[in-house]
Amino acid sequence: MSNGHVNLSIEKGIATVTFHHPQSNSLPGALLRELAATIEKAGEDADARVIVLCSEGEKAFCAGASFDELVAISNVEDGTAFFSGFAGVINAMRKAPKFVIARVQGKAVGGGVGLASAADYTLAHDSASVKLSELAVGIGPFVVGPAVERKIGTSAYAQLTIHATGWQDATWAREKGLYAEVFSSHEALDTAVRSLAQTLSESSPMAMAALKKVLWQGTDHWDQLLLERAAMSGRLVLSEFTRNAIARFKAGSR
Repeated sequence: MSNGHVNLSIEKGIATVTFHHPQSNSLPGALLRELAATIEKAGEDADARVIVLCSEGEKAFCAGASFDELVAISNVEDGTAFFSGFAGVINAMRKAPKFVIARVQGKAVGGGVGLASAADYTLAHDSASVKLSELAVGIGPFVVGPAVERKIGTSAYAQLTIHATGWQDATWAREKGLYAEVFSSHEALDTAVRSLAQTLSESSPMAMAALKKVLWQGTDHWDQLLLERAAMSGRLVLSEFTRNAIARFKAGSR
């Protein structure tokens, strides 16, 4: 339990990928690698026609990077490897030949916003506020940035990036295009996710794969781009500013 887990279930054409970590569904490196591998597996499974990505619990959807792991990074190589984990998950979602529906039941921070953005269709609870807090700790949302900017546009992305300590609520996220729909109850959210997933599971796999390729046109360079961005974060995480900022965050709250 202390390290979290990722589960995959496939039923009636719907692959459900669920992740959990006891620290607000944050994502340490091992969990990121497992999550990417599981999404790839679901994408390759002939029994799955659509992928649903969700996290456990009714509070935070994903608190982003594991601060415990960030403070343990001691060199650029390890830092780059850690942030490459987020690159792996985003690229797995991007390259899966099936639509990915994200169920966002609560707050999303940093990498969590990246996951919500990399999904093809994101449905959320009205408590699902978003924040890109990286600049506040001396880094920057470099790896998740391309996915977020693609989804909500440069202006809204800059707003999230620069106002790194401020939350934007689910209504704002829906208006900017991050969320397709927002629901006032978890029951209504689950119903909407099931309904859309069922509809897609009964649709043409070839047509959906072709449409996904069209929707993600122009992102083939992300394999290299996101690794370059990971190296940027890997260098910055070693700075004294970032060390001190993370220590303050850990002593308080995210």
